This record gives sequence, C-alpha cells and structure tokens, in this order.
Amino acid sequence: MKQIIIAITVVFAFTSCKTIKTDNNQNLKEGIKMETISKLSNKQKTLAVLKSIETGDKNAVAFINPTNYTQHNLAVADGLAGFGALLSHAPEGGFKVNTVRAFEDEDYVFTQTAYDFFGPKIGFDIFRFENGQIVEHWDNLTAVLPKNASGHSQIDGTTAITDLDKTTANKTLVHNFVKDILIDGKMEKLSNYFDGDNYIQHNSQIADGLSGLGAALEGMAKQGIAMVVTKTHKVLGQGNFVLAISEGTFAGKATSYYDLFRVENNKIAEHWDVMETILKESDRKNTNGKFNFPN
Repeated sequence: MKQIIIAITVVFAFTSCKTIKTDNNQNLKEGIKMETISKLSNKQKTLAVLKSIETGDKNAVAFINPTNYTQHNLAVADGLAGFGALLSHAPEGGFKVNTVRAFEDEDYVFTQTAYDFFGPKIGFDIFRFENGQIVEHWDNLTAVLPKNASGHSQIDGTTAITDLDKTTANKTLVHNFVKDILIDGKMEKLSNYFDGDNYIQHNSQIADGLSGLGAALEGMAKQGIAMVVTKTHKVLGQGNFVLAISEGTFAGKATSYYDLFRVENNKIAEHWDVMETILKESDRKNTNGKFNFPN
C-alpha cells in the first residue's frame, strides 16, 4: 500500500516540473512502457488499478491520468491526490479487493467488486477512459448483508458475458424498463419485461421472482417506506449485462441507484443492485456531483 502512495506522489512531482531533462535511454524506457500500456485493454487496466488498492502495485498508477482525473465519489477529494489520500488511511493489513464482474462499453469500464474497505462492502465502479488513461470515476457502495430468502448473496450468480451482438437491444430494454416501471409506475407493462416468475434476485431484502418483488414492495408500503426513482443518468452494457445508474429517494433520503441486470431471450432474468444515500453538500469533499456523466 505504501508503494502506490509513494508512486502517486512521484507522479505528481514529475508532472508539476516545468522543465524535464531526459536522455535517449530514458526516452527508450518510456517508449517501451507506453507501448506495453497500449497493448492492454481498458478492462485490464481497470482491474489492475482496482487490485492495486490491495497489493500496492505502483505500476497501475500509470493507467490514471495524473493531471485530469475527476472523482465522483463525494467522500473522496478530487484528482489523483484525493485517491492517494484515501489510500493513506488504509488499516493494518491493508484493503482487500475481489472484482467479480467487469464489462466494457466504448470508453467506459464498469465493475462489481467485493471490498474489505473500511469494513466489508459491495460496490459498483465506473471508469471513463481518454487516450488509454482513466480520467473519471463514479461508484456506489453498500455494506455486505446476509443472503436473501432465496439463498442468493449480493454478488453470486453467473459471470459469463454472452450475446455481444445484442448489447444495444439489451440496453434499450433495460432503459425502457426503468422508465416504464420504476419511474412512471406503469405496472401493467411489467409482464413485457419478464418471463413469468423466472427472475433471480440478489437484493438481500427481496426473494426471487416477481412474486418476491411484489411481497417486498408490499412490506415496505406497510412500513411507510417509499422507493422512488426520478431519473436515469446512464445506461451501460456489454452483451447480456446492463447497468442502469439512476437517482431518486429511499425512505425520503436522496439516493443513488446502481442496478445491474442480466438479460436472456429479451427478458430480464437476473438482478444485482447497490443503493447509496447521497451525501449532503456540507459533507462532500469534491464538487463534481454524484452523476454528471458527459453527454
């Protein structure tokens, strides 16, 4: 962990110099390094950066743009310096990172990861790339909870990416589902999106099937708890997996919703999610906003 913090410091020191002197050997070394970096996919770079939080691999810092890195985790200061400051608070034994799923959609990579990060957590991370480097980051984190009534954890289930030729169609399906059902409440259209009651659920409070979802919503209503979705900010996908990033309220609190869906035969077949309460402005360490995706 100390290695990566030192590496971040060195990167900043390097980029802040007005005049940099190099010899031919140094230029050759940098050329080889950049050639190696260019051969990696954005997904591979993302996985390396995430794992470096655990291992302290200083080489992964090269995948982050040192002078243009926008942070949307509102609890972390902006830029590479904010990332380094966060890592400096690592507990004895460091952090643990196990990325379970990773996907690419044009300039974006999105992942689902089990962390031991100031306590056990499940998180979705989104990274945007420009010219082969990470320039922007969004995430949603929640505590690890017990398995749901159907025996599913927050992260288990298939990881196989299929139906790459259906990416666009699957993204449209999920976008329409969120708009019709979660935002507009057109429950009469629910059957258009599911194969009967065949629906695997990974939310720790909800059992499988539409029957499980209905029972959970009924239970919340009895407790006076309302889940409201008002806007979808981004839909990302690769093949049969689609991630919808939305905003709303839960029990009256401003909430960020990250919902990962697996689509099979043009129907929603499986669901994972992370809900996170949005920090109040007075508690934020950056002013970039929780969403603010480029158009």
